Amino acid sequence: MFQTGSTSLDRVLESLPVDYRGPGGAVAVIRDGKAIARYTWGYANLEKHIPMKVDTLMPICSVSKAFTCGAILDVIDDPAKLDPALERYLPLLEGRYPRVVDLCNNQSGLRDYWALTVLCGAAPEGEFRPEDAKRLLTRARTTHFDPGTQFSYSNGNFRILSDLIAEHTGRSLGQLVAERIFKPAGMKTAKWCTESSHFPEYAVGYEGSIETGFFPATNRISLSGDSGVNASLDDMIAWEKFIDRTRDDPNSIYRRISAPTCYSDGSPACYSFGLRRSEVNEVTVTGHGGALRGWRMQRRYAASKRLSVVVMFNHQGDANEAAERILYIALGVSRPLVSQRRADENWFGNYIDHTTKLSLTVSALHHGGVKARFATLPDIMEVVDDRTARSMGMTLRWNDDGSVGLERPFEKLYLNLYKVRGQGERDITGRFHSAELDAALACESAGGEIYVAFEGFLGNGAMQPIYPIGPDIWLMPNERAMDSYPPGAWTLVFERDQVGQVKCVVVGCWLARNIVFDRL
Repeated sequence: MFQTGSTSLDRVLESLPVDYRGPGGAVAVIRDGKAIARYTWGYANLEKHIPMKVDTLMPICSVSKAFTCGAILDVIDDPAKLDPALERYLPLLEGRYPRVVDLCNNQSGLRDYWALTVLCGAAPEGEFRPEDAKRLLTRARTTHFDPGTQFSYSNGNFRILSDLIAEHTGRSLGQLVAERIFKPAGMKTAKWCTESSHFPEYAVGYEGSIETGFFPATNRISLSGDSGVNASLDDMIAWEKFIDRTRDDPNSIYRRISAPTCYSDGSPACYSFGLRRSEVNEVTVTGHGGALRGWRMQRRYAASKRLSVVVMFNHQGDANEAAERILYIALGVSRPLVSQRRADENWFGNYIDHTTKLSLTVSALHHGGVKARFATLPDIMEVVDDRTARSMGMTLRWNDDGSVGLERPFEKLYLNLYKVRGQGERDITGRFHSAELDAALACESAGGEIYVAFEGFLGNGAMQPIYPIGPDIWLMPNERAMDSYPPGAWTLVFERDQVGQVKCVVVGCWLARNIVFDRL
């Protein structure tokens, strides 16, 4: 086993296999450049009876984004050198172009391409090739906010980065990451993998749960700068040790990618070069999570404490929560207490922001607090006072008129949403077309219930039920898509002409907003 020198830390590490039940997992805690915990359990491959080990290679998914940005900075020093190539890459874009640094910081305003695959007819287990990615990304005509003004998570930013650096250097991003990061960091077995259907060696990622049983996940998508690294626990320990070893060098890769950055108005941003920035009891923590169907990864690094945490699951357990628990105990601080205060019943229901066309659904939790569905995953929020609910990333404030102010400071997103009620009209059926995506939406009635399907260059999508939350405002649940974290609920807002006929539907979610489909 391990002896970390902390009984409470040993206890939480030992509890992980029970608290996050699944095929297997791996975890490490690194303090002062030494691995004080290095722990694996379960099986990397249930069918072949292969145990999880410290040298088992697994996809680290979006944790790869920091490696992508680190290699780019190490190769070309100034991302602005690629700005002209970015303008050529996006030939149809209207308005102000993002800079390459905006892509690195998720401030480009470009919609997430994995979300857009849903609107182009993709099946969750369908194939997605590099040429599909370029076809989808280069069609962009609009951004869903002005570049540099907000944060919006977009995997496509990092796919574009990988294409731009390959064009600039004549070498693949995978070759550059291996040379510039794997080798100097001593990540001896780490590999760059572009095919999610065939990872190196034997590890398998699993969908399902204890209740449903676990089964191998099927992924058939091409990976790139957003998710290309495969690494073992020992590789990740080597990476964290390398970060610690070079911590005092201002030109080190990690010092550069983790440096504070700002939005265009000078206000501080909380994401830069593939790393999220947060505070735990006034300790700055950088890191990232990663997910692919069947896999969950998290890493955290508190530079001032010389402390790193790595969590790797080959199932869809909550690796984020596991990493947070370990981090708080390793730092010797208590996790914030959650209030059990109950919410005002008038808060519950559906809300809409008329500018972004994004919806918010607020419901009760049985133990107090509220569940708010706005982004890909629900926010579990505590009730602070008679007007306020808060989670780590979002605050909701209710106004006298019943509207709610939504604040997501991390994203620089501030909205005022209005409550909607009532039934939706059934005259919305027909066919619609998005010029930007060159995709179609079929809206049909079956037994009086309304269903939609999207069709595009990736296929003819399955019929999906939609549910009215107010006049001409409908929700389409979307809990399974090509990306591991699917977009969540899409909002469909039907707009009418002067005589009351439906003229278009505006489709959007947190990751991809304001996409117009005109009625044919």
